[in-house]
Amino acid sequence: MIPVIVEAGTIRNPRQMPGTEPTTDDDSRAPDRRVTAIARVDAFLAALPETPARQAAIEDGRAIAAIARSLGLAEDVLAAARVYPLLRDGCFEEKILKNKNVENLSKLILGMVRLGRFSLPADWRPGEALAVQQSEALRKMLLAVVSDVRLVLVRIAEQLHKLRSAKQAPSSTQQAIAVETREIYAALASRLGVWQLKWELEDLAFRYLDPDTYRSLAKALNEKRVEREAFIEQVESELRRELEQEGIHAEITGRPKHIYSIWRKMQRKDRALESLYDIRAVRLLVDDIKDCYAALGVVHNRWPYLPGEFDDYIANPKDNDYRSLHTAVIGPDGKTVEVQIRTHDMHRQAELGVAAHWRYKEGGGAPGAFDQKIRFLRQLLEPGGDGGDLLDQIRDEVFEDRVYAVSPKGDIVELPAGATPLDFAYHVHTQVGHRCRGAKANGRIVPLTYRVENGDKIEVITGSQPQPSRDWLSPRLGYLASAKTRAKVRNWFRHQDRDQHLRQGREVMERELARLSMREVPADTIAGQLKFRDSDALYIALGAGDVTPASIATALQQLRGDETPQPSPRRRPARRKDGAAGDVAVSGVGDLMCNFARCCRPVPPEAIVGYITQGRGVSIHRQDCGNLLGLSQRYPERIIEVAWGGSDSATYPVELSLHAHDRAGLLRDVSAVLADEGANVTDLKSHTDRAQMHTVMAISLDIADLPSLATAMARLEQLPNVLSVRRKA
Repeated sequence: MIPVIVEAGTIRNPRQMPGTEPTTDDDSRAPDRRVTAIARVDAFLAALPETPARQAAIEDGRAIAAIARSLGLAEDVLAAARVYPLLRDGCFEEKILKNKNVENLSKLILGMVRLGRFSLPADWRPGEALAVQQSEALRKMLLAVVSDVRLVLVRIAEQLHKLRSAKQAPSSTQQAIAVETREIYAALASRLGVWQLKWELEDLAFRYLDPDTYRSLAKALNEKRVEREAFIEQVESELRRELEQEGIHAEITGRPKHIYSIWRKMQRKDRALESLYDIRAVRLLVDDIKDCYAALGVVHNRWPYLPGEFDDYIANPKDNDYRSLHTAVIGPDGKTVEVQIRTHDMHRQAELGVAAHWRYKEGGGAPGAFDQKIRFLRQLLEPGGDGGDLLDQIRDEVFEDRVYAVSPKGDIVELPAGATPLDFAYHVHTQVGHRCRGAKANGRIVPLTYRVENGDKIEVITGSQPQPSRDWLSPRLGYLASAKTRAKVRNWFRHQDRDQHLRQGREVMERELARLSMREVPADTIAGQLKFRDSDALYIALGAGDVTPASIATALQQLRGDETPQPSPRRRPARRKDGAAGDVAVSGVGDLMCNFARCCRPVPPEAIVGYITQGRGVSIHRQDCGNLLGLSQRYPERIIEVAWGGSDSATYPVELSLHAHDRAGLLRDVSAVLADEGANVTDLKSHTDRAQMHTVMAISLDIADLPSLATAMARLEQLPNVLSVRRKA
């Protein structure tokens, strides 16, 4: 973080060119306006009657503003931070913000109050799976509920003030604040790149949560922080002098590693304190890669390096594309120090790209969409940036896909954008959703179609018995925004309507078998092929929509394929003529003319039998054909074994009967469906009853196999005005 210079109430960026105006977020924040913001707040506070509570809140405001000032925040934010604790502690009512001295700050003050309301539940315990989800959700919500990310920085500053003020508090209070700090605000400060607050937040939280370890580690370091900082300054000074002599321009920064970070690394690497070489570290930012290696040579010439502690992540980047040179040397007074060397571009990539410091520190990372949000927020905090447009972008785009609601117990619930109280109820528990009768948002009754907003406190009103409504399943009515939630409702109705689904599924099965003229196949056999325990389970799945009618045709194809005898090596396909079955192999016979019987028109993979006719070769029938049964009784010697051939391009004749209410374009739509399914129409006859406006079409077509036929028939039945489609047996 770049230091700031405070002069007469004005914050000036050291990078700013002499003679230019200080950077502002908009034209309304000119230097004189920023000074008057503090002056007006002083006048407002001076006019309030003095009470112990108000005086304590005023002192809190001053302390919070002092911490926030170190981050380079604008004067209007600092002025709002001065007033915020009084409203937070109830020292005056919200309507007093209409006072002319603070009216222009009211939006900022109310935003701070809103952020201050969110905290971890009282019974929250770190380490549990739900606890990890809750802490992550709260961190996200703190970024989502405000339109100005600077308020989050003020909230972090307030948390640091709480930690500092808790030194004399009871141990239980210290630990409660420390847990909240470590799980929420220290991680948030890390993600936003506020390193100068992060280390103190972590160290104080560590001190309260594990005082014995903290004290022993501090003692083992055998030096105070001030002394360590002085050592870093000495290293920086020597490096700067050596680099200037070599003509290398470098930006040098460094600070001693704080106690909590040291302890974390000792735990992660299972090392003792004396085996850690990066307790003290400096970072060199240079202009190009050539200067990286030149600076490395300067460092190694100045101090002896430790063998085995050099890593070249420029030549060999990490998996997350992190690039830098790392080395450890024995610096002044024989103390080890780590030196990192990288270009400015590498540093920006490490800070804002996939190799961001917070990502590998926390082990893993958030989803990619949230990574992008963090990059937006951290860019906003860059000194000298114009944050106005970016603030609007964050409001409109960054958090548009999620909303964060709060349960009565204080749990954070992450929901999709546009979520309703019903989505919230089902997220809490499926049974809570089933029994939902109404809801409250922030204490007032709202309809179940209410759109949840960030930070809303949602309370679900439940009944004694589950009673979802079928209206909830309609996206048009707006009861549910989540497809996952609608699936839970649909599953409830599926279990409740078992008898209805059983009846509907049986009707679907009978209709499909009738359409395909396959009534002889047992339903239990089809159920077994589809991996259901019995036909009733298949009927229920068909009625509920879990299994489509097209699956029946596929199962029949597989069943018939298993039953069809395999042709012997001696079989040869019969000669192909007009209307002949050129893809049928006749067992034990040479080339014979074959024809499909018009009485049943078999289609693969239906079981077939051949009948030797007088003068017309072999007639191919389905095994269950009624005409064939009569012929086999009278002329059993003419029945021969046949099987389907192996051609992938063969087609087979089928006749369909289509009934529909007549309309313009019906024939065109029927032809288009059959063409889409690859069916070749060989004949089509249509008869229309003008009085009844009823049309019957007799369609002859060539089709590849049974599933293709089932799909074509199903699509024909879906056409407007079509009543039924049946295969002629």
